[in-house]
Amino acid sequence: MARPATHIWRLFKWGITLARHRALVGIEQDPNAPVPVKRLVKLARWVSFTGTKGERDYAGAFRDIGPAAIKLGQTLATRPDLVGEEPARNLLKLQDDLPPVGFEQIRQSIEASFEAPLESLYAEFDPVPVGAASIAQVHRAVTTEGRRVAVKVLRPGVREQFARDIDTYEWAAAHVEAMGGEAARLRPRLVIANFKRWTNRELDLRREAASASELAEHMVGTEGYEIPGIDWDRTNGRVMTVDWIDGIKISNVEALRAAGHDTEELASRLVLAFLKQAIAAGFFHADMHQGNLFVKADGTIAAIDFGIMGRIDRRARMWLAEILYGLTTGNYKRVAEIHFEAQYVPSYHNVDEFATALRAVGEPMRGKPVSELSVGQMLDGLFAITRDFDMQTQPHLLLLQKTMVMVEGIATQLNPSINMWDTSAPYVRSWIRDELGPEAAIADRIREDTETLLRIPELVRRIEDRFPAKGGAPEPPPLPKVELMWERRRRRARGSGLLGYIGAAVAGGLAAWAALTQGWIG
Repeated sequence: MARPATHIWRLFKWGITLARHRALVGIEQDPNAPVPVKRLVKLARWVSFTGTKGERDYAGAFRDIGPAAIKLGQTLATRPDLVGEEPARNLLKLQDDLPPVGFEQIRQSIEASFEAPLESLYAEFDPVPVGAASIAQVHRAVTTEGRRVAVKVLRPGVREQFARDIDTYEWAAAHVEAMGGEAARLRPRLVIANFKRWTNRELDLRREAASASELAEHMVGTEGYEIPGIDWDRTNGRVMTVDWIDGIKISNVEALRAAGHDTEELASRLVLAFLKQAIAAGFFHADMHQGNLFVKADGTIAAIDFGIMGRIDRRARMWLAEILYGLTTGNYKRVAEIHFEAQYVPSYHNVDEFATALRAVGEPMRGKPVSELSVGQMLDGLFAITRDFDMQTQPHLLLLQKTMVMVEGIATQLNPSINMWDTSAPYVRSWIRDELGPEAAIADRIREDTETLLRIPELVRRIEDRFPAKGGAPEPPPLPKVELMWERRRRRARGSGLLGYIGAAVAGGLAAWAALTQGWIG
């Protein structure tokens, strides 16, 4: 844990960089921002000799600060409630693209992690990376068995750098949240805690490989969606080797159409693949931006880069499905009830009033193409009413919100007239019928009751361990209470002490009375 002076120095340097890009002007002008924070922001602006007028380049500021800030900026892009709508939109442009590390450093890192020469692992290894990001870079290679692969290698020293920066993020978030008010409602400490957890996953490439393997299992049977295979013999915490993917980037719409692909069908398939991951599996690829999705020659969508994954438990998925379906069908009362059941909205608010607020968000979207109204706008609308109903941030849904915006953006590029609700509704309706229908309710009750019955024998054994049988000896008779010597001595000492105090008080009182009667004092 760094000293406060170290945190303050780091924040000072970062604040100057942000101020130079005018990325702090919004905080300075926000009436809900804590006063001490606004003063520090103003100081950073003065020190950087920057005014309040001009373009605000949030993405550029985070990019200049460094790798950890790039990742934090991408996370904050999903939080218009926290950073504001304009900064959130600008941060969506933040590209995780940095100059590559030299090949000799990459070679040393690979050889040190496997304790073997590079040539014993790969027959061919391209020294020029195909991509370089804040955490790792990727090289094309061929294994000694002839398998065409992509090799992802962590940047040297990146773990230590991220640990230092996140330490300061935690320190700053704790102090901001302690200021109370709006800062406490937005729960910045929990935001940073989730960011830390996501980042730690990305910094261990074994976990990324495991995530890819698990997602591939969930997506078995899904036509037209592929996860590359893992070469476990050439994968460890700092190096990951996966099958090479040949295809067209899904963002290159002109090339896709030139190759004969149906972009409208691709858009629908991408949305449904995301819904299957998020709602059916509860485990989804949370970094589905344009650079991580390719379309192969046969039309298969292939995903890469599984460092950021999201999980939603079954109960939250049920709520999510009902919320999505309620918004698409206009059942705002049910959507409001779910928010109260999930305790997203405090119980002292009125369900009907919240349903009316939801109607104001959802009604303008129904039946319109995403080119006119989008999921991103819906999220902005939902964030706008959270303050009125004292809704706290739900960090476990942040990745989901971020991914929904990403998927929507790609789907819109592929098919500008796509209606996300019409595309999603049949799948969500089917899932709700299967998971929440009468048959599902009966099946769940049977499973729960059966599990309870099977636990009874173990429960009885634990009770017997806690209260064993009396055995063969007769029950002993009641024994008299005997005061022990040391207990008696202790009691007498307490009593004598009390009597001494009383005696001294009486003697003092008598002496004072005698002196008064004799005229010695007074």
